[in-house]
Parts: sequence; structure tokens; C-alpha cells
Amino acid sequence: MKKRAILIIGAGLSGLSLAYFLRERKVKAEIFEKEIKPGGLCRSIKKQGFVFDSSGHLLHFRNRKTLSLVNKVLGGNLTKHKRKAYVYTFNKFIPYPFQANFNYLPKGVARQCLRGFIESKKQGLKSNNFLQWIYNKFGKGIADYFMIPYNTKLWKTPLDELEYTWAERLVIIPTIKQIEENLINEKSKALGYNTFFWYPGKGGIEELIKGFSSGLDNIHLGRQAVEVDLRKKVVTFKDGRKEKFDTLISTIPLPEIGKIITALPKDIRVSFKELRWISIHNVNFGIKAKVQPGRHWIYFPQKNIPFFRAGFFHNFSSHLTPSGCGSLYVDISYSKDRPIRRREIGAQIRKYLNITGIVKNRGEICCENMNDIKYGYPVYDKNYTLARRKILNFLSKNSIISCGRYGSWRYLSMEDVILEAEKIVKNKL
Repeated sequence: MKKRAILIIGAGLSGLSLAYFLRERKVKAEIFEKEIKPGGLCRSIKKQGFVFDSSGHLLHFRNRKTLSLVNKVLGGNLTKHKRKAYVYTFNKFIPYPFQANFNYLPKGVARQCLRGFIESKKQGLKSNNFLQWIYNKFGKGIADYFMIPYNTKLWKTPLDELEYTWAERLVIIPTIKQIEENLINEKSKALGYNTFFWYPGKGGIEELIKGFSSGLDNIHLGRQAVEVDLRKKVVTFKDGRKEKFDTLISTIPLPEIGKIITALPKDIRVSFKELRWISIHNVNFGIKAKVQPGRHWIYFPQKNIPFFRAGFFHNFSSHLTPSGCGSLYVDISYSKDRPIRRREIGAQIRKYLNITGIVKNRGEICCENMNDIKYGYPVYDKNYTLARRKILNFLSKNSIISCGRYGSWRYLSMEDVILEAEKIVKNKL
């Protein structure tokens, strides 16, 4: 019996997870990666003694089986952390989530937020878009002081043009009782699925890639796919070589696979054009001192502050910096319609790291690393659901499985990506 030819495009976490599970089932697949190193965005870089990831890559587990697998893949090199996240508001850092920690806010603001939240629970209104969902779930106070400014800043899109269903899984919605308990207690109770996270004890997040790729002899680096012929079932690579497939698994961003498939039907071309996303300008800094001790990451809803999030590598692992030093990352979102001014952004970042007190002396910054992440997050606008469904159905009918965070065009955690890969291998291959 002839073996099926299975090709995987992209050697990021999704592609390597697929290869790992296929190997367990003794199924052969060939993996092709355009870069000279596997990992995709799940990579780390060493510079002047610092280890930087491309933004924050933290492991959150809802599933004990996945935790056990990752710990095995990492050879036990996995450390558990209790989340210490914050929101910068009213010129101070308050515990995350904003919507459950009113006792850190000015009294008048706290009353508005609590009153609005209680009223929203009484009304029980239905939502048609993300903006309505925010007001209906949290009330006017929380919406106006945090939810609307933060999400407008992040998504670079009017919130009434976004769907809301994605938020129901990710955004923390406390109960009135939980808010009241936090008002009474001096220490706020941690809420949400990510109250704990895991990170390699030594090395950056790339250790996860090394673990999944260990022993794989079927990864072809520097091989960029430039054309997919659906009729002949052939992938052509930039170096001119061709590979036939029975099943093609694409883990590259969904808009990118649309660029290389020949003879797309008109309606599918239209659907590809309807996909939208925000990009992330990520800047990492090495610092001569341990900044923000004990804090893991901070959210910034303010319009004037360029970054929406900052995180602290040295609080994930002490092995990521030289002795006595710290390191951090900041993320800025932008889109094709709302670009950033690259010549000015560096000075703006340093200015507001200083103003917010994160880096008190700008001279302490001794190292810098930048990453431009074109496909940061898919935008869940009014065209999202139908366009995505039509594209994935078309690909499936043509023996292409598009998966992973960017291939499936969904907001997936690293755990979600691994579980999806396992499910695809079990049910479709």
C-alpha cells in the first residue's frame, strides 16, 4: 500500500507539534520552513548576555495532560509561577484584572465602576458587537475607564465593528461576590484561567521548540513555499524544487497561503481579501538593574503611552539576564490603516518607560532588540467568521489543513496549538 505524502509548511510550534505526534504514530511527514532556524515566533535570541523572546510567550494550562507532555518535552525544565500582573492607571499600578480590584481606584471612580457593574447584571441585555458586550457585561464605569480605551488601543478598530464571542473565553468576568471580597480583603484574589503560568527554568521559550524538534530528521530549513498547485497537488519552493502531496498541512498565516495558491476561485479570493489583522512592534531591553521586582506584566490603556503591554523576562527566569541585570519587553500594536512612526517610536518608548517609573534612569538601558510581528492578532470584525469559514472549507476540500494560531486564524494559546495538533493527527491523518 502506497504511503500518503504529508507535507507540513512552517516549523513553528504548530508544525513541530504535528510532526511530534505523527512520529509517535510512526507516520512520516516532511516539514518545510522558510527560515534557517525552526521556531517561528516561538524563538529566543541571545544578545550581550541577555536572552529575549519575541514578546511574551508564557505557557498557560487548562489541561493536565498538556502540562505533563510539555514537562516531558522540556525534560523537566519547566517552572510554575503565580501570576503577578498589573494595570497602570491613575498614575499607579493596580492588580490585574481592573474589573475586580476597585479598592485600588479613587473612591469616586470605584463607586462608578461598582454601580455600573451591578446594574449591568440586572439588565441582562443581548450583545450585537464587542462594544455592546463590554457595556452589557461590565457597565459604564469599567467600560469607560479601562475596557474601551485598552481595547481601542490594542485593536486599532472601532469596537462596534468587532465580534464579541472570542472575548467570552478570554476576558475575565468576575461575579459581584468576587468583587466584594476583593473590596474587603487587603490582598486581591487572583481570577481567570491564567492565574498561574509556566516558563522554562533555563533558556527562553525556544527551549520548547528544541524539545519538540529533538530527534526529528525531516525538517527542511531555508525552504520557502512560493506556489501551491491544487490540481497537480504540488508545492513549488523558492529554490525551484517541487514536492507532491496527498495532504498539505499549512501552519503559515492564512493570508499567506492565499497568496501562493494558483487559480483561486473569485469568491475565495474575495474572502482572503476580507481578512484583517493587527501587527505588533516588539522591543526588548536589557537593563543594568532589576526593574519591577516580582511583577510579570503590565497593561497600559492610556492613549498617549505607545505600548499596550510591558513584561519582565527576568521575573520569568533569572537565567535570562547577566547577574544583577533585568530585562523587559514592550508591545505596540499597529495596522495598515494606522501605522506607527518608526523614527519616533524608540524615543517615545524610552520616554514613557521613564514617566511610568518602569525604568527610572534611561541610562540603565544597555541592550536593545526589535521584532516586527506582521501577523500579531486576527481582527474579529464583521467579515471574520464567514470569510474564515469559506476559506478553511475550500482548503479542506482541496486536501489542505490550515492550522495553528495563524493557519487557523484564531486567537490560540500555546496549549491550544499543541492540543489542536494532537487532535488533527488523531482524527484527520
